[in-house]
Amino acid sequence: MSKKILVIEDEREIARLVEIHLRDQGWEVTVRNDGASGLAAASSGRFDLVVLDLMLPGVDGLEVCRRIRAASDYLPILMLTARSSELDRVLGLEIGADDYLTKPFSVRELVARVKAILRREEALSDRAPESRLELGELTVDMDRRQVTKGEQEIELTAKEFDLLAFFAAHPGRVYSRAELLDHVWGYGHGGYEHTVNSHINRLRAKIEDDPGKPELVLTVWGVGYKFAEPAGADEGGS
Repeated sequence: MSKKILVIEDEREIARLVEIHLRDQGWEVTVRNDGASGLAAASSGRFDLVVLDLMLPGVDGLEVCRRIRAASDYLPILMLTARSSELDRVLGLEIGADDYLTKPFSVRELVARVKAILRREEALSDRAPESRLELGELTVDMDRRQVTKGEQEIELTAKEFDLLAFFAAHPGRVYSRAELLDHVWGYGHGGYEHTVNSHINRLRAKIEDDPGKPELVLTVWGVGYKFAEPAGADEGGS
């Protein structure tokens, strides 16, 4: 089945360029040029991914992202931004964007990012037939992309959830930083192993009782990381 992609971009030349190249991949593409109409389209539940500009008239991209994330069904978001500051990129990711591209961008890279997000969503569904994983006090709801610890819901960014879901689906298996980049980020990130480190640290801060002495996401020194195996597994590091 052809994937359906919503492009929310107020610069019409850019929107048209993106539309043409995404259609060339065989995907169905819908374009909206402002935040309000884009949000209305996204709320229809007909799309597999949103390409979302940060700077939009009326309802801006960050608010559109917030509202999409507040919905019960998960809709992947690739955010486009003319801003180059780290703060803007981090804010978009914290709110729930799956990935971002800074303008001006290569159309080839845009297509590669879209493919990577779509592949990752399919792979996550394929490797996690159980809709809920129980990990001690931690519960990972794959369908709702929701994590709770005891009675408390834990707010994770899209990438933090993907990382946790990948680990939880492969307990005890050790992955290098490069392998995690490939499996979770889904496209070439050579030289960006620090991205894995920062996400591991943030994930631990949210799910571990004591992030300084982790019991779930474990370091295997000189190799990488692994997720603790159930019931009495070797904790292997910190």
